[in-house]
Amino acid sequence: MPSASGVGRRLLSAVFPQDCVLCAAPSGAEPLCPGCRADLPWLGESCPRCAMPSPGGQVCGACLRDAPAFDRTIALWRYAPNADRLVQAFKYRGRLALASYFARELTGRIEALPTAELVVAMPLARGRLAERGFNQAHEIAKRLARLMRIPIATRLVRRTRETADQTGLAPDERARNVRGAFVCEASLAGRRIAVVDDVMTTGASLDELARTLKRAGAAQVENWVVARTIPDA
Repeated sequence: MPSASGVGRRLLSAVFPQDCVLCAAPSGAEPLCPGCRADLPWLGESCPRCAMPSPGGQVCGACLRDAPAFDRTIALWRYAPNADRLVQAFKYRGRLALASYFARELTGRIEALPTAELVVAMPLARGRLAERGFNQAHEIAKRLARLMRIPIATRLVRRTRETADQTGLAPDERARNVRGAFVCEASLAGRRIAVVDDVMTTGASLDELARTLKRAGAAQVENWVVARTIPDA
């Protein structure tokens, strides 16, 4: 039997047809046409912990040498053409409908290995939230939580201070930039937490947030991200 969401998308397609975000071809109720979706830089075999490329999907050498505070990362795409165009359209040009698309695609990956019992969005600095008008991670997280039937905690974590833009900072500078930038407002004793974000670059912010959540008692922290930056990809 077709799902209610699938039937709804077909009805929307008939009433409100739209064009593909990437190539402007007719795409029905979806933001992407089938061809552009197939051409996205889908993430291949990768380290289960940090989502960097790893033959056979084994834990990579970097994570074996210096394990991050988070336990697992699930990502859809490399942050490369045309995934970068999708994220930028969502983040900077107000294409908020893409949040639902990202959530549906991520659900397909996550459902194979369901472990988290609480969803948290990467907090956005107050200044950046005021400037942008929305937290892109929260927009994806609330849709993911609904699809996965997992509670979302909207006030559990917050940023304690404004941090410099991570863009352009070296990896060690990124780590210093976000050190102590988060606080958790409740006990998480034994809880399994999923942190949602749009792009994972070096993982410094996600690592610091996972550290904060584990100090609050979380037993496991995993990342659900739309795209993963791969150097030289």
